[in-house]
Amino acid sequence: MKVRFWGVRGSYPVPGPDTNRYGGNTSCVAVRAGDDDDGPFIIIDAGTGIRKLGKEMMQSEFGAGTGQAHLLVSHTHWDHIQGLPFFAPVYQKGNKFFVYARQRDDTHLRAVFASQTDSPYFPVPFENVQADVAFRELVEGARFEIGPVKVSCTRLNHPWIAIAYRLDCDGKSVCYVTDTAPFRDILIEQEYIRQPPKPGDPLSPSDAAKLAAMRDGVVRLCEGADLVIYDTQFTPEEYKVRPHWGHSCPEDAIEIARAAGAKGVVLFHHAPERTDDQIDELLAAHRKTTPDLQLLAAAEGMEITLGPEGKGHEVKTHK
Repeated sequence: MKVRFWGVRGSYPVPGPDTNRYGGNTSCVAVRAGDDDDGPFIIIDAGTGIRKLGKEMMQSEFGAGTGQAHLLVSHTHWDHIQGLPFFAPVYQKGNKFFVYARQRDDTHLRAVFASQTDSPYFPVPFENVQADVAFRELVEGARFEIGPVKVSCTRLNHPWIAIAYRLDCDGKSVCYVTDTAPFRDILIEQEYIRQPPKPGDPLSPSDAAKLAAMRDGVVRLCEGADLVIYDTQFTPEEYKVRPHWGHSCPEDAIEIARAAGAKGVVLFHHAPERTDDQIDELLAAHRKTTPDLQLLAAAEGMEITLGPEGKGHEVKTHK
């Protein structure tokens, strides 16, 4: 499998000289299964990074209206879907897309995506999409197949609930775990928490049990994975101020990866205010204390090919 990053930031896009190296677009990752890129084309999340991905896709069969792809959405917060109205392949007749996201109790998935282009927010309504777009709503813990790729998912600790994905194909596996808070201080089930408890405050037995079950689900999902892409938007100091925002630190990603026996971790969903130099410093500091894991920081254009057993991943950069 090849994993390529098209958007790596959280919250909102941040173009500029301080974010040029790692990139300023919001979440979007493309996965191509198969040894010769002949497997299914899978996109995870549709932040602003999907716009540039779409331009490249239009140079292939998608430009001719004969392409097919699968979009896995972790959740429908703005930074994970805001690029979709600018994704050129959906306006090309003949293309086929399958969109997967967690089932909601109140709204059908198609209506969620259609509402973001309603007047007066966007000049082109969702009805103008020319591609064949099918929506598939998922329940927590769902397992399904996309061709030879086995997909599984589990719940995360985030406002309005996000889900993590694992993709398995040809003996290789990649996990995508964003957005989530740690599983120790606060259970996030509401969209907005007015008075969040402080980290370290005692949990109710019910909340503690739910968090333990959620953590177990994430560890099982990541068990033995070759690569775990994990939400690391906060430093520990930043998390203490905003524990209810639903994001983790590099320390949390490393702890989960070790518990799961994963081989490599990619720091992802970088804080929008984090400069390239600061990401460099974070990565260098954690590499010193984490010799047992291959540790990378996600950057736009970075492509990781999951290598043969016993060898490290091949990492290339495309600009």
